[in-house]
Amino acid sequence: MLSFYLIWSLSYLTLLWWMSRFWVKEQNTSIAQSFRLNVTLLIPFRNEKENIPSLILNLKKLRYPQLEILLVDDHSEDGSLQLLKEGLGELWYVKILESPAFGKKKAVEYGVKMASGEIILCSDADCFFPELWIERMVSPFQDTKIHLVAAAVMVEDKGRFLDIFQSLDWAGILLITSYSFSKNKPLMCSGANLAYRKEAFEKVCGYEGNHEFASGDDEFLLKKIHKFYGQGATGYLSSSESLVKTNPELTWRDLINQRIRWAGKWKAHFSLSHAISALGAFIVQLIWIGSFSLIFLGGKGILTFGVVWLLKGVAEKISLGGILEVLGCKQNNISILKTSLVHPFYVLWVGIRTLDGKFTWKGREN
Repeated sequence: MLSFYLIWSLSYLTLLWWMSRFWVKEQNTSIAQSFRLNVTLLIPFRNEKENIPSLILNLKKLRYPQLEILLVDDHSEDGSLQLLKEGLGELWYVKILESPAFGKKKAVEYGVKMASGEIILCSDADCFFPELWIERMVSPFQDTKIHLVAAAVMVEDKGRFLDIFQSLDWAGILLITSYSFSKNKPLMCSGANLAYRKEAFEKVCGYEGNHEFASGDDEFLLKKIHKFYGQGATGYLSSSESLVKTNPELTWRDLINQRIRWAGKWKAHFSLSHAISALGAFIVQLIWIGSFSLIFLGGKGILTFGVVWLLKGVAEKISLGGILEVLGCKQNNISILKTSLVHPFYVLWVGIRTLDGKFTWKGREN
């Protein structure tokens, strides 16, 4: 048992180091003067009253010559719609729409239908955008083979342990995302920082066949476009200039609900590989938690337990800490170690809760 855990932790260190080597080294490609695509920034929203003031400020700061902004209300009940009309109503390039149907996917589909831009750039109402964001997201489309571009998302760290935990959890998501794109087998992306050609969205029939799932507007579209257009049709950006930041969840309950919503779509893929991946992630966390039994094996067991968790922390410092540093979100060693200890229990609990698929999100129950 001691040997097993030592080999296990060393293998984990090697795997994360190996995957981190494929972190996409983004080259800042500027847009040629002759290349100017019309862009529609599409933001669906529901019950975002507390985020509306910062969203208005963020949108007013954006500079791009051919920009249209569509804000699509998904039946808000907290006055969000009226606040946006009051704050942005005077801007000619901003349109505030009301979705005729319920759900984020329906709101996005309606927005795409009403968009005049060749490129649809998607984000969320609780996000913050860097100065050159639109230009960075549009530049890959100079290659006519590119039909979808995803980029990194990170939570705004406000100093609480829950914020730090979420930033490291996001770094893990980014590591897997970047690795899958580098292998031309993209697994996931975030709708908070996503761009695609309107024509591509229409050709793959949007979210047709996926409406019954509360989440997945980003991942389902990624898989459809990758399947339809083949390798080389999707790209991933990883620099701080294309990074979108979002507000962290305020409570552990909200975070768990969010992750259950995200994880629940694995059933939709009808894929053996997805099922094995989901089961594998569950088993990995069980193994980490099982290492606590080493404490009861005497001095050697306690020493092995310490070495195992130290190696786990080092592995995550090298890989996840490295990603955060590139994105300007560096965390200290103590924060990484604390998160490393809590994370297996968190993932296990999300996995268990995902089995019944029940969660509450934006005032709606699933």
